[in-house]
Amino acid sequence: MSKIETILFDLDGTIVNTNELIIKCFQHVMEKQGQPGYGREKIIPFMGQTLEQQLEAFTGMTDVELLVKDYRAYQAIHHDALIQEFPHVDEVMAKLHEQGYTLGVVTTKVKASTDRVLEMFGMKKYLSTIVTLEDVEFPKPDPQPVLTAVERLGANPATTLMVGDSPADIQSALAAGVKAAGVAWSLKGKEKLLEYGPHYMLDDMRDLYQLVGMESEA
Repeated sequence: MSKIETILFDLDGTIVNTNELIIKCFQHVMEKQGQPGYGREKIIPFMGQTLEQQLEAFTGMTDVELLVKDYRAYQAIHHDALIQEFPHVDEVMAKLHEQGYTLGVVTTKVKASTDRVLEMFGMKKYLSTIVTLEDVEFPKPDPQPVLTAVERLGANPATTLMVGDSPADIQSALAAGVKAAGVAWSLKGKEKLLEYGPHYMLDDMRDLYQLVGMESEA
């Protein structure tokens, strides 16, 4: 098995806990569409898709431009209060970066909100590339976002790992020919991710130490 040299991370729900922010933003939009109390159980299965795809699925509308604007306006107000880092993320990214691993983020978020999150938690200094929705024509689960990161980095797919919390992350990784790792803290649940055949499952971010052959300092 080839040694992992490059690690790509999804953002929402993987390294940053934006789950409650996302759910509350959708509930806000749906309430204005006449569906107050729109259930979490209806929202969670679609998380990982683009904002437009999710709003189209929830409303049945084909033109969701105004809903996207409403979502982003609400998000901008409540953003900082409703997000937090997942445990051990900064520690692990810092250690991997220090040890010479190449790190990147591949997300379906737009650049502005991606930058806001990464700057808020001081993660940008660890990253050699950031692929957002605006950088690709076809978002995850298409392989293009992962392939874009691989190409930008000049990475070898055989030594690249994509870490994510949604089926779309795993599907994109496998289609791109890189290794895939799911995270057990996904709102979709560990069992759901396992259905998509990831190479690995992380129960804790520090599991990456052993996966790449480093000694854990935990």
